[in-house]
Parts: sequence; structure tokens; C-alpha cells
Amino acid sequence: MMNRNTSQPILSLQGVCKNFGGVKAVSNVSADVAYGERRLFIGTNGAGKTTLFNLIAGDLPVSSGKIILFGQDVTKMPVAKRVKLGMRRTYQTSELFNALTVRQNFYLALLGDGKVWNHLSMFKNHRLDRDKNKKIEEQARAVGIYEKLDEQVDSLSHGERRQVEFGLAIITKPKLLLLDEPAAGLSEEEKQVMLKLIKSLDRKVTVVMIEHNIEMAFEIADYVTVMYDGEIFAEGTKDEIKSNEEVQRIYLGGAI
Repeated sequence: MMNRNTSQPILSLQGVCKNFGGVKAVSNVSADVAYGERRLFIGTNGAGKTTLFNLIAGDLPVSSGKIILFGQDVTKMPVAKRVKLGMRRTYQTSELFNALTVRQNFYLALLGDGKVWNHLSMFKNHRLDRDKNKKIEEQARAVGIYEKLDEQVDSLSHGERRQVEFGLAIITKPKLLLLDEPAAGLSEEEKQVMLKLIKSLDRKVTVVMIEHNIEMAFEIADYVTVMYDGEIFAEGTKDEIKSNEEVQRIYLGGAI
């Protein structure tokens, strides 16, 4: 368990709101995430979790409030600049280039951290880039996908695609990793692979995660935020959340 009061938070949400017309998808959310923390957001469908992730990542603009990332106000900062600061994310459904090989997907992830316009022949010459290929092969081994490096992504199983997506998210060594339902659609065996990958991350990487698989998520989380109807309903350690009768009533249903 982390000491959550030892440093400035890596992520601070200050009264964050998001309205879609008259609907308040996220309402006055304030929360601090410490460096190295594993923070879990849970809640029923429609609680506002993914919308909040989209606000943190910059995929959606906030209606009001502030988002402080790495000590900087990023509330109006575009996604690309947040990524350059050290943020990465995954999505509920894998966002990959299906017509390319796994290696090419990794290569693109590395180029995205630099000047892509200087690599117009990247697919013709990508195998000649020894430094990048060394990183790619090391990362592919780390996420258990090395044997599939030169296969086309659309030939992979769902679990393998998740492993690739996870590898893409961490190959540039992010400081903050947002995981949106990493176990979604995985078999029990595949969930164990994903659990092992997340738990293997260095504590230099802060993890903020949405996950409906409570058993798996509670193996990872240091601190849990429960959302309900767009607002924070409860926060606490895993034990505090497990013993919270109101959380049990509205969400957990005795599942843990």
C-alpha cells in the first residue's frame, strides 16, 4: 500500500464536469492520484467512468473544472501534448492498425514519439532501424507476443490484440497509464496474462484503471474510487470499499 501524502499528485481532478446537452455525464469530480499509485475507478454502466477517462486523456473537452497533469494545467491541452508529457491510454476495444503487422504497429508507436514526417518510407525500411527494432523485440517478449511480431494484426486473437495494445501503450515508457477495461472480453486464461502484465509494471508508472472484473482489479488497486450517476460516490482502500454497505448495495452486489 502506498503512502498517498508524500508528494504532489501526478493527476489532480478539480471539480471536473462534462455535460452533453442537459445530461450531466460527469458532475463535480475531484480526486488526486499519487505518483506510482494503482487507482481503480468502478461503477455501474453509465456512471461516467469512460467519459471521465476521455476528459483526462483529452479526447473530450471539459464543460467546467480543471485537470492538472504532472503539475501542469492541461484542461485545454490537446491529446498529442498530453502524450508528450508522458500520458498513454488504452481503450475498451483495441485500437490497432489491422492491415499492418505487429512489428509495424510497434514501429508506428515509436515514431509517434518523434518526427513522423521524417519517416515517409518507414514501412519499406523499418527493418533496417536496428535501435527501434531492438526496443520492439524486447517489448514484444515482455508482453508475450514475440512469436507474432511479423504477423498481420487482424490475424490475432482478441487476447493477443490486448497484449499488443498494452505493449504499444508502454513501449515509450509513460509516466501515467490509463487502462480502460483491459480485461474486457478476455477468457480466464487471458485475464491472468493481462493481470501479470499490469502487476509487472514498474512503480515509476502510475496506473489509473477502469475495470468491471472486480476480482482481477482488486489484485492490482491501491485505492478505489466508486462513481455513481456521474459523481464520486465513495473512495477508499480495497478493504474500506469492500466493507462499505452502500457500495455493496448499488454496485458490488456481494460479488467480493
